[in-house]
Amino acid sequence: MPQLLIELFSEEIPARMQKRAEEDLARALGEKLKAHGLEPKVINTFSSPRRIGAVIDDLPAKAADMSEEKKGPRVGAPDEAVQGFLKSAGLSSIDQAQIVADKKGDFYVARIERAGRETSAIAQEIIPEIIRAFPWPKSMRSQSSDLQWVRPLHNILCVFDGKPVKIAVEGVGSELVTWGHRFHAPEPIEVRDAASHVSKLRGAKVLIEREERKRIILEQAKKLCADRKLELVDDIGLLEEVAGLVEWPVTLLGDMDPSFLNLPGEVIRLSMRTHQKYFAVRDPKTGRLAPHFITVANVEAKDGGKAIAAGNARVLSARLSDAQFFWKVDTATPLFTDERRDKLKKIVFHQKLGSVWDKVERVKTLAQELCAVTGADPKLVQDAAYLCKMDLVTETVGEFPELQGQVGRQLSVLTKGTHDSVAAAIEDHYRPLGPNDRVPRDKVAVTLALADKLDTLSGFWAIDERPTGSSDPYALRRAALGVVRILLENGVRPKFGEVLSTAFAKVMPLAEFHAARERRKLAEELQQGGDAEAADALRERAARDLSLEAAKKFVEENRERASELFGSLVAFLADRLKVQLREQGKRHDLVDAVFAPNPVTKEVDDDLVRIVARVEALDAFLKTEDGANLLAGYKRAANILAAEEKKGKGLSDADLAAGLDAKLLKEPAEQALYDALEKALPAARVAVEKEEFAAAMKALSQLRAPVDAFFDKVLVNADDAMLRRNRLLLLSRLREALSAVADFSKIEG
Repeated sequence: MPQLLIELFSEEIPARMQKRAEEDLARALGEKLKAHGLEPKVINTFSSPRRIGAVIDDLPAKAADMSEEKKGPRVGAPDEAVQGFLKSAGLSSIDQAQIVADKKGDFYVARIERAGRETSAIAQEIIPEIIRAFPWPKSMRSQSSDLQWVRPLHNILCVFDGKPVKIAVEGVGSELVTWGHRFHAPEPIEVRDAASHVSKLRGAKVLIEREERKRIILEQAKKLCADRKLELVDDIGLLEEVAGLVEWPVTLLGDMDPSFLNLPGEVIRLSMRTHQKYFAVRDPKTGRLAPHFITVANVEAKDGGKAIAAGNARVLSARLSDAQFFWKVDTATPLFTDERRDKLKKIVFHQKLGSVWDKVERVKTLAQELCAVTGADPKLVQDAAYLCKMDLVTETVGEFPELQGQVGRQLSVLTKGTHDSVAAAIEDHYRPLGPNDRVPRDKVAVTLALADKLDTLSGFWAIDERPTGSSDPYALRRAALGVVRILLENGVRPKFGEVLSTAFAKVMPLAEFHAARERRKLAEELQQGGDAEAADALRERAARDLSLEAAKKFVEENRERASELFGSLVAFLADRLKVQLREQGKRHDLVDAVFAPNPVTKEVDDDLVRIVARVEALDAFLKTEDGANLLAGYKRAANILAAEEKKGKGLSDADLAAGLDAKLLKEPAEQALYDALEKALPAARVAVEKEEFAAAMKALSQLRAPVDAFFDKVLVNADDAMLRRNRLLLLSRLREALSAVADFSKIEG
């Protein structure tokens, strides 16, 4: 069957954007083609520094005919509604529509038949739409076109079934050509199909398949290292980036001055990776970095790349010479000095939350409280807290900010008496830095990382700087996800009520302090404006709020505000947990069911470790036949109770307080359900208290048969008011039993 080839040729596309661009192109093509009656089985994409594109095999020459039903207004609807329906359906008269009946009455239906269009015509329509709406993170306009594209777009190559398809987009060329390597083969190349496209570009020193370039770089790099009895330091992220920088990879081994090896390995690797895009090399015998590097050129040099490698070595040497100077300055003093502490006091963490040193003091207090649940040594935690931010004012971190924490650890090791756990905590208290970053394991590091993130979250909550929509300038979602991962992967179970109370007690007065300062500023403005009385009142309030005594009393006097902050922040952590569980394939509605306040006790479980265990047990239970049927029974019971409440015939507080009358259980099925509930409810509650959630589900599973029998054989809304009330109380008891493990009303299905 015919084949569609698309290539969008431009100036250099940033390496970090190419892989995502392939995914976006494949998704857009799939959606657009499907909307026009074409469903490609596979869309193969490609990218290189100067092009992205796609190849779709086995497309038909034209789309299949389409038949569509469009529902219209009810029969007898106002003429305006009928005319609008005719226009949208493309009908000239309502007689062309059919009348269909349902429970709500008769309504019009238009059956629309559309003949399939030529695939080439569809491509001509959808490709400009895709290009104009392409979701580049950043884009620009060129001098020759008003098109917004990542870099100036020069040509849109489109071939279907061996024939050119002209694509018109804001004056961009649409020729049946492509271009090879910028230096080795810069002349235009005629293309007729995907096979010639790949082969001719390969002959012109361009490899368009990203995975092929990655494989070649890795193979060449490992061979160069093996020939010198060295070992390549794996770096998947750098490999992805370098593969997006070259069209024809040529891997070279370079040398550097061995004297630079006295620098921390992290500094050397960062200089290579971030600034020069070099791969580090190690000596397999010692496991330490070797005085060499791997660089990837985009050209085949006549001298085999010797001049390129030498030039790269000079650039790296200049960079490492600077690093060596900074490191020498930093290692001349211990990590903690009064001078560095004073510098931290001058660095503003946030205008409303004080300095970085203020944050250190808060983190220390919070970490001390967390020791009780993490099992960390309070003395080591205190030492780590005082040292954890010190490297922010070192010369090395000033030059290499990505190394915050790592530099602090290295410098702390050079200080005699620093405990290994303290050193680990200094580096790891920032972790995890993302969803794929490792989680701290050392108890001191776990404690400090939790304290640092919870202080950040509570601080920004207190000053109402919370994430909104896609905006999250302070990376609070990442901090919350970090808290979730640390707790789950280490089995740490803090009492959030106590921990967050401490956190908010530290930050809420700061927020009020800032507000008072703003009031004092306003008072001065009012004074200048001549409103002396208002100015005096504001000044008096500001002075009172700024006093130390008022700050201490502030949280106690604002319990309602503290409660709102606590509830909101715990809900935010729950949302991050849902994200985490969703990525693991867990159902978000089960998280909602477990996180919801208990309908009976109104208590909210904020133990994330326990919540995950409950979610997993609930998930396993609902996959069984008993679980699925019991859920259906619960929803039926809940619907009956809700319907009665809506009619004003529901259970009153007095009814619930009086409870069910066992003497009124007339039918065997309702007696059986009552007996089953009497056994299942206490058993489920005991199992939940022991955190034996599988046992709790097993206890509930015994209700399945009695519930089914009850709904089959018992009329809930009996004519006898006492019987009806008693049966409603029985359903309420069923709801109570299931609520012992989760709020089943939150569960979908």
